[in-house]
Amino acid sequence: MPSSFEFPVRDDLRGVISYGAPQLDVPVCLNVNENPFALPDDVVDAVTEAVQLVAKGLNRYPQRDAVELRQALSTYLDRESGVQIPWQQIWAANGSNEVMHHLFLAFGGPGRLAMSFDPTYSMYPEYARDTFTNYRSFPRLPDFTIDIAAACQQIIENRPTLVLVTSPNNPSGTALGPVELIKLLTISRECGAFVIVDEAYAEFRRAGTPSALELLSEFTNLIVTRTMSKAFGMAGTRLGYAATADPAVVAILSVVRLPYHLSSVTQAVAVAALAHSQSLQAQVATIRQERDALQEWLIAQGLNVAVSEANFILFGTFSNRDRIWQRLLDQGVLIRVTGPAGYLRVSIGTPTENDRFRAALMSALRDEGQS
Repeated sequence: MPSSFEFPVRDDLRGVISYGAPQLDVPVCLNVNENPFALPDDVVDAVTEAVQLVAKGLNRYPQRDAVELRQALSTYLDRESGVQIPWQQIWAANGSNEVMHHLFLAFGGPGRLAMSFDPTYSMYPEYARDTFTNYRSFPRLPDFTIDIAAACQQIIENRPTLVLVTSPNNPSGTALGPVELIKLLTISRECGAFVIVDEAYAEFRRAGTPSALELLSEFTNLIVTRTMSKAFGMAGTRLGYAATADPAVVAILSVVRLPYHLSSVTQAVAVAALAHSQSLQAQVATIRQERDALQEWLIAQGLNVAVSEANFILFGTFSNRDRIWQRLLDQGVLIRVTGPAGYLRVSIGTPTENDRFRAALMSALRDEGQS
């Protein structure tokens, strides 16, 4: 028998469970904000052809700086948001999670502070933990918007190097307006902080809601992150990116990346999908319509609903949200327990899936005496 060995795990990781939502085999999965529609045939064909071509060169390392991909992202952002961003100011990585991790590695670290506003994306404190960055969050208002005056005061008092703003916010779906963002950017610039606007769900925003990309030319302390996992329906590809006001930011991010962090296959798939972005945007319009209809229905049931500009809805409140969640799961509908106490979050599915959710929720509410 070999002698026992106690793993020298970091003290702050002992007993910690890894991040992740339940992955269950159920008919209706509406818990991780995926695009519910399969890729259109023309996109599948383009991706297949791109992978076949790149497969012949898989004995070689991938293009380290992903220039073709970053050029394609630049073209896409110009079309989607009307903002011209040189490819040299765009950084791409293995999902927006890795992009954010790179930002924490480059601009966080021991003795530095990252700030955010709860409820928001639950991975932010984990990026901070992994990079030994201090992390503080401050509560949002009851409607899940940010108290900008209070936020500015906290920035002045705490002097963070990173201010994290998710817009549309996860899990509430609420967006931050340009006037409020400009105030945060101005104060943060004066205090030496980057403002990272996480726009993972930007393509789902309502008409007339601008992207933070429009402010890049005014604020060198602004970084906007996005992903191809949501609107593009390519969660399995793992491709996220950031747009910056200064190519020097990209240069620093290249220092902290792992070598060849984007595979040749990932780059080829992403470039092929970007060339067909307009086909994919048709799905986005349908998701927006389904979101608005489902939001109105939830309000009609007497529930509290956060006004969403994303592809999900936060709703409540329930005295026992875990029991409501389980009653839905028992009917084959998986949603997410997240956000403030009493709330649940449902991702927008296909019309059929959304109807299944409505029926399951009505049944659960009846069983709980809430309808």
